[in-house]
This record gives sequence, C-alpha cells and structure tokens, in this order.
Amino acid sequence: MASAVPAQVQSNPAPAPQLQRGIVKTVLSGCAVIVRGQPRGGPPPERQINLSNIRAGALARRAIQGQPDTKDTPDEPWAFQAREFLRKKVIGKEVCFTVENKTPQGREYGIVFLGKDTSGENIAESLVAEGLATVRREGIRGNNPDQVRLCDLEDQAKAAKKGQWSEGGGSHTIRDLKYTIENPRNFVDSLHQKPVNAIIEHVRDGSMLRALLLPDYYLVTVMLSGIKCPTFKREADGSETPEPFAAEAKFFTESRLLQRDVQIILESCPNQIILGTILHPNGNITELLLKEGFARCVDWSMAVYTQGAEKLRAAERSAKERKVRIWKDYVAPTANLDQKDRQFVAKVMQVVNADAIVVKLNSGEHKTIHLSSIRPPRLEGEEKNKDKDKRFRPLYDIPYMFEAREFLRKKLIGKKVNVTVDYIRAATSAMETGGVPAFPERTCATVTIGGINIAEALVSKGLATVIRYRQDDDQRSSHYDELLAAEARAIKNGKGLHSKKEVPIHRVADISGETQKAKQFLPFLQRAGRSEAVVEYVFSGSRLKLYMPKETCLITFLLAGIECPRGSRNMPGGMQVAEPYSEEATIFTKELVLQREVEVEVESMDKAGNFIGWLHIESVNLSVALVENALSKVHFTAERSSYYKTLLSAEETARQRKEKLWANYEEKPKEEVAQFTEEKERVAKYRAVYVTEITDGLHFYAQDVETGTKLESLMESMRGEIAAQPPVEGSFAPRRGDFCIAKFADGEWYRARVEKVESPAKVHVFYIDYGNREILSSTRLAALPPAFSTRTLPPQATEYTFAFIQVPQDEDARADAVDSVVRDIQNKQCLLNMEYSGAVCPHVTLQFADSKDDVGLGLVKEGLVMVDVRKEKHLHKMVTEYLNGQESAKSARRCAR
Repeated sequence: MASAVPAQVQSNPAPAPQLQRGIVKTVLSGCAVIVRGQPRGGPPPERQINLSNIRAGALARRAIQGQPDTKDTPDEPWAFQAREFLRKKVIGKEVCFTVENKTPQGREYGIVFLGKDTSGENIAESLVAEGLATVRREGIRGNNPDQVRLCDLEDQAKAAKKGQWSEGGGSHTIRDLKYTIENPRNFVDSLHQKPVNAIIEHVRDGSMLRALLLPDYYLVTVMLSGIKCPTFKREADGSETPEPFAAEAKFFTESRLLQRDVQIILESCPNQIILGTILHPNGNITELLLKEGFARCVDWSMAVYTQGAEKLRAAERSAKERKVRIWKDYVAPTANLDQKDRQFVAKVMQVVNADAIVVKLNSGEHKTIHLSSIRPPRLEGEEKNKDKDKRFRPLYDIPYMFEAREFLRKKLIGKKVNVTVDYIRAATSAMETGGVPAFPERTCATVTIGGINIAEALVSKGLATVIRYRQDDDQRSSHYDELLAAEARAIKNGKGLHSKKEVPIHRVADISGETQKAKQFLPFLQRAGRSEAVVEYVFSGSRLKLYMPKETCLITFLLAGIECPRGSRNMPGGMQVAEPYSEEATIFTKELVLQREVEVEVESMDKAGNFIGWLHIESVNLSVALVENALSKVHFTAERSSYYKTLLSAEETARQRKEKLWANYEEKPKEEVAQFTEEKERVAKYRAVYVTEITDGLHFYAQDVETGTKLESLMESMRGEIAAQPPVEGSFAPRRGDFCIAKFADGEWYRARVEKVESPAKVHVFYIDYGNREILSSTRLAALPPAFSTRTLPPQATEYTFAFIQVPQDEDARADAVDSVVRDIQNKQCLLNMEYSGAVCPHVTLQFADSKDDVGLGLVKEGLVMVDVRKEKHLHKMVTEYLNGQESAKSARRCAR
C-alpha cells in the first residue's frame, strides 16, 4: 500500500503531517466522518474529517424550518450505499488519520486508516475500489503516488462496472414516518411488537433517538420505554442548557448505538410519541442507562415495556444503592431502619381499614402497617358531604369498603405474613395539607402471604386503587409496576370499583344500646342456639361488639358466667380507676377473637339492651379461656349453665398456679368450707318497700320505706329552691348519662337521668327515684342543683324481678301477667326478700303487706307464669312450693295461653 506521507520536494521540504488517532463516532456521508477522542471525565472532543481527493454522493436533506427558500433534496445516486459501506466498516472503530489540508472555514481534509497506524486499510481507496466514490482528478499531482493509486483504482472500478459505474440505479427513498404516515399508532400496532431491524441515525438525548427502520427505510423518532434521561432544555434565545448528566447520558447512548445495526421493538404510540425498546447484541441500552445512573424509571411508559419492568426497577435500584450519577445524593426511604425493621415476619391481629393492618411482632409489640401505594375505596364529589352525617359509617356506607375489609380479614387475620417496609410516610398536620385531616407517621410496606402480594390482590379485585406519584417521589411500593398492571386488569375486566353495575348496599342495623330493638331480637337469637358472628370490636375482656351476618345487625355482647376486671372509664362522678389485670384481659380477648369468625349462644339481655351469653372460637369457650388464664373469676350466675363445671375446673387450675388475679390467693381450710355449705339455708328477711313502677318485662321498681322520709324531705327542699330560683328555659343541653331535673306531667320537678337524646324535642329520661321513663323536650329539663345530687341521696328506685318464675315469651301472656301485677301491687306497700342475684337485677319474693301472701306464687297459681326451677339446696323448699302451685294451676286448667 502506498505511503500516507506525501512526496517531499527536496529543495524545499515541508513538515510531515502528524499522525493522529481517534474513534469514529459518525459517518456523515461516503466521504466524511466524525472522529472523537477517548473520554476523560466527560464526553470527549470531536472533529470532522473529510476524505482527501474523493467525492461520494450527497445524502438527502430536509428543508430548513422557517426558511421558505430551502427545499427538500433527495439522495444522490449511490450516496446511501457509500454511507452504508463506510458505516459498516469504520463506525465505533479505532482509526488513525493525517490532516493534509485545512480550509479557511476550518474544514479539514485528510487520509484515514483503520487501526492504530498507517499499515491499516486506507478508507478512501476502499470506497473508490468499490465504485462508491469518484476521484477529484483536478487536483491530482503526477508525483504523488497516493493520488495516482486512487486514479488507478477508479479506472479498475469503471472497467469492472462496480457501484456507480454499473448499469443499475442505486437510489433509495427514505421516508420520515412523521410526514408520511397519517396514523403512527396504526403503524406501530401493525408490527405486533415484533423486533424490527434498524439503524440508529441520531441521538437527541440519552433516551430519545432517531432510527431508520429496515427494509422499508422509514425514519422514526423513538423514546425509550420505561425511562427518562436528563435532557437539554431549550431557552428562549434558542440555546440549550443541559440538565445535570445530560451530556454524559447522551454520550453513553451515542458511543454504543449511534449508526449501529440494532433491533427495535415498537411498543406503543400514545399522543403521537413512539415508545420502543432498542436491542443490541451487547445488551439492552434501557437497562444499561438505568444501571449506570444515567436515567430514572417513569411510570407512564413503564406499563408498555415488554422486556419485564422488574428488570428496570432492579437496574435503577442498583444505581441508587451505589449512588452513581443522578443518584449521587440519593437517600433510601428506609436508610435509617435496621435490617430487622425493614423485613420481618409478623402475625396479623386486626384489619384497621382497607389499606392498614395491625401486626404483632416477635417481641410482642403491636405495629400498624399501611399497604404501600394503594388507596382504599372512598367517596367522590358530592357524596363526601355524607361524611359530616353522624350516622355515616364508612365501613358500610362507602361502596366496596366492606368487601375490601372482608377480603383482608378472611385472608390475613390470625396468620403470619412477610412484611417488607418500603418507606416511612412522615406525619402531616392539617395546616401542611391545606385543611385535609392530619395523619400520624405511617409505616408503609409490602405484605405477602404464601407468595401473594396482598395489595396487588386487593387492586386486581377492584377493591383498591393505585396512588399516582410525582416522578421524583421515591416513596412508593417496591412492586409498584405489578400494582399498576393489576389495576389495568381490574379496569379492563370491570371489577369492583371499576364495575359499571350498581354498587353493593349494606343495610346493617346497629342495635347496641337500643333496648326496644334488642328486645325484639332476643327471642329469635335465643331460639337460634349457636349463631355465627364476627367480632368487630373488643371494649374489654368480656364486652364485645359483634356483627351478625345472617341478621345483618351489630350487637353488644357480654360474656356470661364470669366476672372480668373492669377497665378505666368516665363516670358521672369522675374517672373510674381500672381494676388490676383489666388491660391484660382486654389484650387476651383481642388476640383470641378480634375480627375472627365465632359462634355465640345468647341467653339473656341486660336492661341497657346488651346481650349476654357464651362465645366460642374453634371449640374454645372464651369465658372458660379467660378464667383458665387467671384473667376472670367465675360468677355465681354460671351455676345454671352447662359450662359451670368446666368453669369451676378452669378456675381451680388457675387458682393453683397463683398468678394474676389469684396471685395473693390463700386457700381456706376444707372443713370450714364444708361446714359453711351444710349450714347455708334460705334467709327470710323481709323489709317494707313501696312499689312505684312495673315494666313490660315484668320487672318492677321499689323504694325502701325506711328512707321514704328522706326522699320527701329532699323533694320538698328541692322544689322550694326551684320555686325561688326557676331554671332558665332552654339553658340545659342534655347529654346521655347526665343527671338533671325533669318536669313531669303533674307540673312538678323530679330527679332524672338522661338515657338518650334523639333531638332537642325528644330526650329520653329515667326518673331515678320512681323508676318510670318519659320522652320530653329539653325545655322541660334543667340542671340538677348540687345540693340534691345522688351523693346527697342515692337514687331511691331500685329494679327487681320475681324469683322462681319465668317471664312469658308470648307478648299477650306477658301482658296479662303484667296487668295482674299492676292491679295488685303498683303504688302499694309490700314486703320484699332478696333470694338470689341475677345478670340484670336481684331476684326477690314479694308479699302483700296485709295478708303476707306471696305475689309471685299467686301468679303461678293463676297460671299466668311458669316456674323457673333453681337447683340450689337452700332454695329447694321454695321451689317445691312454687312447683306445687304450678301443678294446681295445670289441674284447674288456669294456664290460658
């Protein structure tokens, strides 16, 4: 091969051109290349080298926008083939070159060799030999062997009819997709996401490129799916300002893809922007950009990425961990957490909401976990006003909230889950959020069970939606893309919140504290035996709120047969101090039954409308479990129950362990207990009472005759004070539980207690000294003067019920019994004896003051009631007498109903 050094004129020697090296970045045409140096701390310098003494055809040019004088020019014949020949030969390869001539305009001409020295292939000679370039003969010197060789090669190409010397055309039509295809989306869809061969023609920035699709020669602009690199912002004066690392990202892509043969998967075309993935034999540029910290993931285009979004997230995560490039100042959301706090296994104790659960850690600590990046069902638009309604219950009134909670409850409650903390959402104040309710600090995590992401399962069923974030907000789920994909499936299939069907309505009646409603339900629940229920709330160890699915109602349920320590609570006289182990009993009950499916046996009801009975969970009787764990004691009311022996046995076991409630227990001598049992007999100690009120349930209220004078004195003094200083009408705002004075129908004031406030016009009051109830306007109520409070004189009306008799379930039969009692004893003095205690009130026998006849026994003999058989030995004589009376009524057929 000829020497690259021109012949020297011996008389006047010129300096030899300096040999330089570089890497070919771009082939501009068949006779011009851009060569760059090696990068050192950033993109290297570049220079354009035009091949000396040859000319190749000019490539097509588009008219310059804003200059009407310019026009589109097509490719000259064989121009594209010349560019392609040169591109395939030199692009990205190391070359050496000498600059022979430099024009006043700075245009450089020289000779380029493949490799590190001049022993490599002369590029210009190769082009001419293939007939892809012509020699500029006008400047040829006969004494220059290089130029002479070019002429010889051109003559040979002509003789062989190569390239442009052949008889063929050699022209190509390159079409810009933007101007030739009316609907680019249809074009992209027609390719069915199959790889298309292409050449990268231009790199605008790290993630935006121009590509020539083969074999149809469509020129398209492609944005890399799923990522975004720093860009060059165009200023008002037309200049461009690079964002940090924009130039480096552009060079990273250019050095690997510019004018390379690649394959492109055109994946989508939203808003006329073509999204795609570029595949090169050496790797996927999208993943490489992320891994090296030149790009960040973007959610809106991640959904169309066909190569697996998890790969992109993993690549971005790697860059974040190494804090490279754009992530140099990155701080992970969980950077301040220990590894044991980032990932752990815990037991789910409660589903707080459709996106939050309470878990129990191995340490015994309870922790609230919010599911990352999802939002539970909520009301939109005008419906939000319902939130202001006091009767508004989110769980039942927000569409799909109940279904979401139930899904989580059935899937998670009582089970162990894997928790991976994604981020800690800082606490917010109402001021920061512009009036939106404040939130405490929240731990947001991905919760899985059996390999299933619970948040993803919720979203896929249409029971939650995915939160959209700002692009720079890194506080999101580590499986955010799966959540988005799940939501897309739910929308497509019209599930849950995305369904066009009518939303489910849950008409759940809350009869807690509603005595009249509870009375209606009681016979039905008693006859049902064991009923299914879900524990919605635990007030204390023995007091729960239950949801009855079949009856679609909420009830307050008290555990029968036990005496559980009471917790602290507000009382009219002040805060009641919690009894020892009340908190432990509450926690025990919560951990065992909260939000679990249980079975309940309803036995009775108290005067406040709370149901009393037994609760079973997986063959465990909760009353027995509390006693067994020394958190409750057996109550004497359990004697009549079939669980009595089991309770006694459990209590004995707990007593032997001497822990908790039995820690200070000292066992009494057995002989003393035996002696007491033998000597125990019924005590007949009657006292005079005055019966003031009889209820529809055959209970009655009575005053002790002994304290009657105190009540009369108090009433006289109180009325005198009220007459002297009449209360201001409407000044008293009644609240449930308040003691007050109420103006009865007779125009006199009496002491009362507020039981319920429906409205200012409907206030339910209970007259504490007489036992009757009334609904009054608040204008007929006033504050109770302190001198006449219940501390001065306790409420005088005490509630009792008849011993040894069963209250008729039939309403008519019960009404007959009540009418008989009203005629006989209301507003009369009688003699009362305490027989045994009950769940609601004491059970007593009542005698007429004059005849000493037993009122309850009289009801039995009249056939108005049946006998309630008691098994206590000391009551055997009384029970026998009552049973004999019942037999006589049966014989005389006096049982009318």
